[in-house]
Amino acid sequence: MTQSVELLLDPVSEGVVLGEWARLAEAGLPTEQRVEPSPTHRPHVTLWAGPSIPPEVDAAWPDLMAGLELPLLLGSLLAFGPRRGQVVLVRQVVASAALLDLQTQIAKRCGVEPDSHFAPGRWSPHVTLARRVRVEQLGEVVAVLGEVPDLTATVRTARRWDGDAKVAWDLT
Repeated sequence: MTQSVELLLDPVSEGVVLGEWARLAEAGLPTEQRVEPSPTHRPHVTLWAGPSIPPEVDAAWPDLMAGLELPLLLGSLLAFGPRRGQVVLVRQVVASAALLDLQTQIAKRCGVEPDSHFAPGRWSPHVTLARRVRVEQLGEVVAVLGEVPDLTATVRTARRWDGDAKVAWDLT
């Protein structure tokens, strides 16, 4: 299963993204919104994901994440893919030097593979809005979302997701 390190948005910015998820759901389109809400399923920026995190890295989170306060700019819609006739629709997160530095530190500590999506120079920061969007639905999805103005967020919380245990915990 997947282990990951993620950044959580501030409450106002999270609310905006949850609203985007809800608009897609109300239109009967693919969305990240779940039928049954879960406290661990929230908009986030994944800094690293892989099969395992070394125990010594897990022990170092409090020092690494102390005083986290990182401005993020969520920008335009992007589509990853298509693969098998489907795309993943995301909000771009503008890659600031501070964000890239933090992601590189996390990925290296977690043992990133050179060909991974999380390797330095290969990572595309984003917040997912919908998966499995059929290519022919893309125009409708964009129309339902309407104007998507830039969104300035502040990150003060990082978390760990343990996909094996299906639990998340704060690192800050």
